[in-house]
Amino acid sequence: MAKRDYYEVLGVEKSASEDEIKRAYRKLAVKYHPDKNPGDKEAEQKFREATEAYEILSDDQKRPIYDQYGFAGLDGMGQGGGAGGYSHAYQDFSDLFGGMGGGFGDIFENLFGGGGGSRRKSGGPVVGASLRYDLKLGFRDAVYGTKAEIHFKHAEACDVCHGTGGTGKKQCPTCHGMGQVSQGNGFFRIQQTCPKCQGKGDVIENPCSACRGTGLQNKNKTVSLTIPAGVDSGKRITIPRQGDAGSNGGPAGDLIVVIHVEEHPYFERHGQDLYCAVPVSIAQAALGCDITITSLDGKKIELKVSSGTPNGKLLRVKGEGVPFTGSTRKGDLYVKFMVKVPTKLSSEQKKLLQAYLEAEKPSTTPDLIKLNELNN
Repeated sequence: MAKRDYYEVLGVEKSASEDEIKRAYRKLAVKYHPDKNPGDKEAEQKFREATEAYEILSDDQKRPIYDQYGFAGLDGMGQGGGAGGYSHAYQDFSDLFGGMGGGFGDIFENLFGGGGGSRRKSGGPVVGASLRYDLKLGFRDAVYGTKAEIHFKHAEACDVCHGTGGTGKKQCPTCHGMGQVSQGNGFFRIQQTCPKCQGKGDVIENPCSACRGTGLQNKNKTVSLTIPAGVDSGKRITIPRQGDAGSNGGPAGDLIVVIHVEEHPYFERHGQDLYCAVPVSIAQAALGCDITITSLDGKKIELKVSSGTPNGKLLRVKGEGVPFTGSTRKGDLYVKFMVKVPTKLSSEQKKLLQAYLEAEKPSTTPDLIKLNELNN
């Protein structure tokens, strides 16, 4: 059976934001999760389909490739839609539902993952938390790329106990190693994280004094980062394994760098194109002339102002815009000519303009201009 478009699967537009994609997947995951629909092959297939779509569209690197090349562009990245994407959904539930408050992430996991063998046993390797870093970039650095040093704090393995948390590790007597306890009577029973071991399944009799039994310490970290040319505000750069350290032998999380580009006093960006404005005198606009401007990268660019240039006319300069990330192509530069009307005139200038006015003989009762002609 032919694959459906990922945006169609989630029921969102191609321009959908990350939050819209997450909400759409959350809705489908709740509806079609296999533990909620036991034995329903159609629901299981829809759950797999939605999970695969979410994994691609929520990935900052894979989504642009899919948008440009479709499924063919993902073939070389090992994207399938098989069991790999299916199992990933269980790991994402804490991220998808944990932000709703009230411990809903734990309840959701216990509701759907509490039966049979789908629930992961506590005490196994746990991936460390991913961290977010907001990086401000100058306009020019974002356009042409730069290098930056990121200073932040993250959790690393304790120097004293080397991440063990202490000595005398034993099975938690409260949850008997399961990491969860049940509360309630009768039909409505809710499983919650064990308050004694915090879900680890074991406790330490002699906790480390340096880390108080957590096995982790907050430390300062510096990472060098190469910013590619052409990035814009909202772009996310993932630095693998630079987040908080994992526990029980689990890998560290990632560091997510979110780009915020500062405004420029003379240039404006729209996509891959740059815009600027240049003043020209009435005489230059009427008669035409050659002028030279300085581009964003400091290069001198010669421009020809045609005779009869109106105020606000745009001139396109090919290949002088923003570089496409990972490509040698660039957008264009658009120069807007602003005809400058003098506010102070010398006696000689007044005399010349008066002579021109007498030669022109403009109407003192002009007709109105049609609005649709203003843009022509």
